[in-house]
Amino acid sequence: MLLSMTGFGEAHNRFDSLSVAVELRTINSRHYKLSLRTSEGYGALEPQIDALVRKRVRRGTVQLNLHVHRDSKPDDYRINAEALKAFYEQAKAVAVSCGSGEHLNLGHFLMLPGVIDDRRAPEQDSQESWPQIEPTLREALAALTKMREAEGRALATDLLENCNVIDQQVAAIEHRAPNVSVGYRERLTERVNRALSELNVTVEPADLLREMSLFVDKSDISEELVRLKSHLAQFAETVDSKESSGRKLEFISQEMGREINTIGSKANDCEISQYVVDMKAALERIREQVQNVE
Repeated sequence: MLLSMTGFGEAHNRFDSLSVAVELRTINSRHYKLSLRTSEGYGALEPQIDALVRKRVRRGTVQLNLHVHRDSKPDDYRINAEALKAFYEQAKAVAVSCGSGEHLNLGHFLMLPGVIDDRRAPEQDSQESWPQIEPTLREALAALTKMREAEGRALATDLLENCNVIDQQVAAIEHRAPNVSVGYRERLTERVNRALSELNVTVEPADLLREMSLFVDKSDISEELVRLKSHLAQFAETVDSKESSGRKLEFISQEMGREINTIGSKANDCEISQYVVDMKAALERIREQVQNVE
């Protein structure tokens, strides 16, 4: 089954005092890359997150946003009495020097740096929270995979339709090819006869036969057509395989391009050249779409 490299998935869960939100986006890239953004203190989980994502995504850039919020506990914060007293004494001294008898409110000092000690340990919290984060991440990955599979089915349909276009042109070329040498022989004979009548000279039949043989050898495209049909069969087989393989499809499409170009250069026929143009247009659409396949 083909998988699209583009997709989106998200999940939100609440666990007692912890809320977890995961958002995933994947975009095209030749190689795998994880771009992780987390709440402060949860960056230490990147190896575990990366290992989990790699099981579902093998190619493309993954943008992952992890937001974790833990409800505060009374024991998480402590007032630094020494810092508070120092600020208070300094403010009191300034008030006296200014001749102000205004009462100082201790609450105003609680927002000053170092007055409140945050005793939470972010790195420790992140590891303790992994049992809640992991299932949420798996849920988001499942949603992402579902979307990528749906887009992959659409990609497979489009790719096979374009392969069918090329296959139809191949059949038309196979039907037309035998007539190319016949037409060339008739044109050659006509030109030779006209030249002979004008110049009053003779030409050995063996010379005409040799010229025809050279033309047939140069314009023979039977091997290219056989290889192209083989590539089309391989491409369809890869599309229908259980495992998504965008790189293999890229390689096969490159080989198809080589055969089509060779057919165009050797055919020496206007009708076949038109078929080649149609094949190249279909192949270009295939190459564009293959870039979206994992």
